[in-house]
Amino acid sequence: MQTLTSSLHIDFMGKRKFAMILSISLILISLASLATRGLVFGIDFTGGTLIEVGYAQEADPEAIRQVLAENGFAEAQVQQFGTPQDILIRLAPREGVKSAELSDKVFRVLSKQADGEVELRRVEFVGPQVGDELTEDGALAVLVALMAILMYVAVRFEWRFAVGSVIALVHDVTITLGFFSLFQLEFDLTVLAAVLAVIGYSLNDTIVVFDRIRENFRKIRKGESEEVINISLNQTLARTIVTSLTTLIVLLALFVLGGEIIHNFSLALILGVLVGTYSSIYVASSAVLMLGVSKADLMPVQKEGQQIDDMP
Repeated sequence: MQTLTSSLHIDFMGKRKFAMILSISLILISLASLATRGLVFGIDFTGGTLIEVGYAQEADPEAIRQVLAENGFAEAQVQQFGTPQDILIRLAPREGVKSAELSDKVFRVLSKQADGEVELRRVEFVGPQVGDELTEDGALAVLVALMAILMYVAVRFEWRFAVGSVIALVHDVTITLGFFSLFQLEFDLTVLAAVLAVIGYSLNDTIVVFDRIRENFRKIRKGESEEVINISLNQTLARTIVTSLTTLIVLLALFVLGGEIIHNFSLALILGVLVGTYSSIYVASSAVLMLGVSKADLMPVQKEGQQIDDMP
């Protein structure tokens, strides 16, 4: 049998049943959490007031949270923004109270409790109607992305690969959303952007694996589909690990040093990279194998009369 050189011989597909049990368990937990606990939407989706203030000296977000809670703003979300002197405060909408009134009251409370001067830099209001539109547009963006990916992979490879890639992407998005629901982390526009970025990252990794699978199906004359897929996964494993590790190093730096404003954004990307790397190996490839892909499905289509033209 003709084989391609590979120093690794890990039986990935031999462990696909255990991976399937793990994936199904994580998806069921995620769906149960999303159904019962839901997502904690930020004011980008729910509507509310955004207040940015600047302090003369370094501000303590925890102390500001405590001051606001003591003055009737227990639900306020306080984050450092940019420098240690800049604070971003998010307030949920209150019935019968205008945004200007809320911001004025918060500013008076902070000015009274601060040791130095406090500057009110900006106040923004996001209406509930805008929030509803963002929720619908965000869900639509994910759906359109998945449909476009399905058509792209079906044209470039074969319909089984298209279905496998979409299954992997749905797997990644569901687990990422389930994580945020399970731990009740705030879901705002930055996290939605991270989810869309996860789709792109996971698809890129999956396409690399699929490309090698197609190449090996055409080069290896004999061998079962499971064996060919295993060879392909071993050959692309080094590239997958290097790509994931370099990406994770950057994301971990953002998570630790980037401040609270991008904390959930970087967390979603870290989780997405980990889950996406796993799914490109086990979920996408296993789905293609279960759908019955074979060498005949990936051989180039010969045009009518081509054999006669090629004869000497």
